[in-house]
Amino acid sequence: MRISEVIEVLDELAPLSLAEDWDNVGLLVGCPSSSVSAIMTCLTLTSDVLAEAIAGHAQLIVSHHPLMFRPIQRITSETVEGRVLLDVIRNGIAVYSPHTGYDSAAGGINQQLAASLELRPVLPLRPSGDQADGHELGSGRYGLLPEPMTLGAFNERVQRCLGVQNSQCVGESEQRVHRVAVACGAAAEFLVDAHRLQCDVLLTGEARFHDCLQARSLGMGLVLPGHFATEHPAMAQLSERLRARFADLRVWASEHERDPVRWS
Repeated sequence: MRISEVIEVLDELAPLSLAEDWDNVGLLVGCPSSSVSAIMTCLTLTSDVLAEAIAGHAQLIVSHHPLMFRPIQRITSETVEGRVLLDVIRNGIAVYSPHTGYDSAAGGINQQLAASLELRPVLPLRPSGDQADGHELGSGRYGLLPEPMTLGAFNERVQRCLGVQNSQCVGESEQRVHRVAVACGAAAEFLVDAHRLQCDVLLTGEARFHDCLQARSLGMGLVLPGHFATEHPAMAQLSERLRARFADLRVWASEHERDPVRWS
């Protein structure tokens, strides 16, 4: 099996054509013609996650967040990113990032979040105009809950769906929530889109203070369970989808990856 064959399937599951213009996606390190027998998925390629991949003899890491997200001028052991890149290259491991292509894919992260909340129908916050698998493509998602509820109850529903015990929330606990927008990660820029579509609340991972003020001024709820919580489960799901497509490969999601933010 060649890495190029895996990339073909990854581009089917998370089309790079859906990635944002500012993103850095695709094969970031490695040779497409190299052979592969073991793949590890993760949210972010940190030194401890890389150590797990090396110990597991992975030849390909699929990391949602891209290495070299911003342009770099040198790769040295003096920076964390430089040390990771040097170790990746030293161990002959390829690195691929689907990032915002996976966020926006028909079966991608935002679609999964919407499904976990039982939203119907599910449509993109910012449509791309393309069609795939019966879903309109585009950035973010929105839809109706099975029945209206309070913002406080919705916040608890999000915690149950994502398996977290705490989340931040902007808005009054008793305000009504029915139409819900979701945008994984750090995506408070979708507040304006959600408001235009008459959504009552936006679920995203994290937001800046001034985004919280904007939500309040718009009269919208804002639920923030954490960046990690909104994206990490989808990388485990991606490993399952790859395992189903490549029965001869060993594919696993990182078991060592943890949320760097401790909720107390």
